[in-house]
Parts: sequence; structure tokens; C-alpha cells
Amino acid sequence: MPSTLTRLAPAPEALRAAAFDLGPNPSLVFTSDGQLRLANEAAERFFGQSLGLLRRHTLSAALPSDSVLPGLLVRATREGSVVRERELEIVIPDHPPFEAEVAAAPLPDGLVQMTLTVRSNSPTAERTADTLRSVAGMGRTLAHEIKNPLAGIRGAAQLLSHGASAEDAALAQLIVDETDRIRRLIDRVEAFSDERPPSRQAVNIHRILDRVRVLMAAGIGDKLTFRESYDPSLPHAWGDEDQLIQVFLNLVKNAAEAADSRGDGRGEVTIATGYRHNSPSTPLEVRVQDNGPGIAPHMRERLFHPFVTTKVTGAGLGLTLVAKLVADHQGLIDFESEPGRTVFRVLLPRRALNSSAVIGRPIARVKAPS
Repeated sequence: MPSTLTRLAPAPEALRAAAFDLGPNPSLVFTSDGQLRLANEAAERFFGQSLGLLRRHTLSAALPSDSVLPGLLVRATREGSVVRERELEIVIPDHPPFEAEVAAAPLPDGLVQMTLTVRSNSPTAERTADTLRSVAGMGRTLAHEIKNPLAGIRGAAQLLSHGASAEDAALAQLIVDETDRIRRLIDRVEAFSDERPPSRQAVNIHRILDRVRVLMAAGIGDKLTFRESYDPSLPHAWGDEDQLIQVFLNLVKNAAEAADSRGDGRGEVTIATGYRHNSPSTPLEVRVQDNGPGIAPHMRERLFHPFVTTKVTGAGLGLTLVAKLVADHQGLIDFESEPGRTVFRVLLPRRALNSSAVIGRPIARVKAPS
């Protein structure tokens, strides 16, 4: 049975591209060795941040060793026909497990199109959602229970410091400082249990980035070179201004610290914007680039996980919160890194997602890993 794209070969290229991108099911196009070449809009929405993992690795390297998906690519290529597997439980890092029917169809030029029909009533997905809700509820409860005794400890330490010797006063101040640090950590953890959607409106992304730069420049001074490359025709983003400031302040702060760690006075941070015509639901792109040492390979797959950090004084929650806020905006975040160059890309919607759809949108292209 020929693939959908093969049957549509006589149609104009734009029509075939629109048919692929507007398909209701997640669809990915791989090379025969598992390199991701294309992803439609449904796949971008469904996989979210996890799509970045598939961009950076072959399918077999990105998935657990017992995954059947790489074998489907091999079979479709070898047999030259569509192969299907039903009721598969699929596990992808940083994505809840799900059940789906998977069809792999060979295409010209050695490519394979993989389409997933996801079970909306998957017991695995329901269990995952319940677990996440339970963890969020537990986080709220623990935060409340910890804050109360923490306030008592802080108050007692302040009382002990009055009239104490210099040595004892210093120890009391240490207790106060540490309780304040724990309180700040709890406040950051509490942010993950906030399930309210962001209060979104049309916002000027360049105004947000200018404010972030001013805040960073005040703290860093002349130690770094900041560069801008803005697209002046960029339309307004659809988002919560305060939350987006938090997102980009965190990314630019990390980039500045990485660039400054060179120690040679030649650190640079570049903030750039652009319009992604091939990403219709999230066309506004913001890139934050630094020329620091890069992210260690063993850290890259866990970079957005909580409590993962390379900083001596870091809590490892900054990028996790960034990923959450971007996901709350129904956006995407990804990165690429090598020594001397690290780039974080954030894709955001340009308007409310429930507005009228655009007909005839181009295919959503994903750059394959080099």
C-alpha cells in the first residue's frame, strides 16, 4: 500500500505540505537510520519539549533500548510497504508514557513517515496525570507544613542574637540566613504546583527583552558584550508579561554567567528574534546565545529536570521553571550546545490559540542534527 505522500505526488508541493502539516495525528519523517527530518504541527503540540531530544539524536539513541519504534523504521525500509503495530506503550524521556497505534510508511529518497494514533483514554496517560496532580498537591502541602516551623526557627535565632557574644551572634545570623535560603527554595518549588493558566494578552516581546537586558546590564556592568538582532516586523506575542520576563531573565542570566566563565574578558551574549513561518502555532522565535564553554554532554538530556545544576550555589530549578512557564504558554523550548556556542530557542504563539485557524500553512520543518 503506497504512503499518503506518495499518492499525493502529482499534487502541487504546497498542497502536499499543507496536508501533512494539518493532519490530526502526530506525524514524523525520519531518515532510514532514524534522523528526524520533519514534524507536523500535531507532533509539535503532542511531544512539546521532548521533540528536542528527537532532533538531537537518532531514534534508537533517544529511546529506551527495548523500544520497537526503531525496528519499525527498519522494517518499512526493508519491506517497501506500510508496517503497523497496535497497542504499543511508548516511552520517551521527559514525556508521559502513552499508548498508540504506529504506522511507518516508506517515502522516496530513503525517508520513512511515522504516524501515531494516540489513545486518548490510555490508562497509562491517566495514571501519569493522576501522579502529576498528586505530586503537585503534595508539594503544596509540604511547602505549607515546612514554612510554619521555619518561621519559628528564624524568629528564635533572631532573639538569640540579641545580647549574644560576637561568636554566638554570628551563628544565629547563619541560622537566619539559612532559613531564608530554604524559604526561597520552597517559594520556587511552590511555583510548580500553580496550575492556573497564565493571564495572557498581546505583549511586545522586544519590550520584554529590553527590560531583561537593562536588568542584566545593571548587575554585570562592562564585563560582557551584549548584542541584539531583532526582527522589527515581529508581531506581538500572546502571553503573560511578568512570566515571560521571568523566562528570559533566567535564560539571559545563565548565558551571561556562562560567557563570563571564560575569564578572558571576551564573553558575549546575543539576543535575537525572528518569525518562523514553518511553525504556524508558535511562530515567534527568541534566541539567547552565549560563547561560553558549552553544556557538558552528560547534562544535556537532564537539563530541564529539577535539581540538575552545575552551579555550586544553584538549586537546579531555574530551567525547570522556565520549561514549565513556556509549556503553560503552549510554546516550545530547545537548545543546542558545543564548546564556544550555546543557543536556547523559545517559540511562542502570536495570538490566542482559539482564534481562527490559518488555511494552507506550510509544512513544519525540523532541522536534523548535524
